[in-house]
Amino acid sequence: MTEQSVLILDGGMGRELNRRGAPFRQPEWSALAMIETPEIVKTVHQDYIQSGAQVITTNSYSLVPFHIGDKRFTEQALALAERSGQVARDAAQGTEAKVAGSLPPLFGSYRPDLYDAEHVRDIATPLIEGLKTPIDFWLAETQSLIAESLALKGLVKELTDDEKPFWVSFTLEDSEPTSEPCLRSGESVQEAVNTMAKAGVSAILFNCCQPEVIEQALIVAADTLKKLNLTEIRLGAYANAFPPQPKDATANDGLDELRADLTPESYIPWADKWRACGASVIGGCCGIGPEHIAKLSDHFKARD
Repeated sequence: MTEQSVLILDGGMGRELNRRGAPFRQPEWSALAMIETPEIVKTVHQDYIQSGAQVITTNSYSLVPFHIGDKRFTEQALALAERSGQVARDAAQGTEAKVAGSLPPLFGSYRPDLYDAEHVRDIATPLIEGLKTPIDFWLAETQSLIAESLALKGLVKELTDDEKPFWVSFTLEDSEPTSEPCLRSGESVQEAVNTMAKAGVSAILFNCCQPEVIEQALIVAADTLKKLNLTEIRLGAYANAFPPQPKDATANDGLDELRADLTPESYIPWADKWRACGASVIGGCCGIGPEHIAKLSDHFKARD
């Protein structure tokens, strides 16, 4: 099979909003700009496209009760999801950039222990309904356990009448060394890839974890897909710039310190390692900004 060119994703949204002076506080996180200053969200999307991103991701990650509260979620989630999709679509207007509809962890980042199967439908439905028209494909991201990913995949199929591709991106355990790469739930990458590949996803990625843990996960993922004879499923990665996160981290309590060593230039060697392991979709997560994406884009344009 001919090696695919690298598809460049965008970077993190929250940090960029904060850096540009958008309204930004806890617990709303990046949702606050979606509520009060969607025009700033649009400029971030546009800057990522100008930096070379071929995919921008809707700013719908924080549109869940965990961030905006039960009352606001009930009253506004559908409209805010629609807005996040339309803002991204407007930003991509006149370009070749695609729009990924972000389906976040519904009960808080890095917290598989908070997963509540009985309330998945209630939270996911307005997000799916609001995003389904303006997006090009779905991206269930920062997924900490397999059950939630499967539930989101099933609801998208049930609630939409199109066949838009579904991508899933898992966040990996990075608080301590593990004998094999695993999700923050403790489930193995092999099990996660095997399950989601059989469920019919179009791409499997790893995000919102340290770059050091992604390489081995990609090796396992590529081997698993090869054994399943499903090598047409794309692999990808978009790391964050956080130091190791403890098991009880929420990624929502405040602005974590960023690693000084993950500059735009120093991010490239990690991307090259991921590429060598089979990744054909590469971008950035928290703390990885337009400058990083510009370097990635230039690097892989020259290489591919």
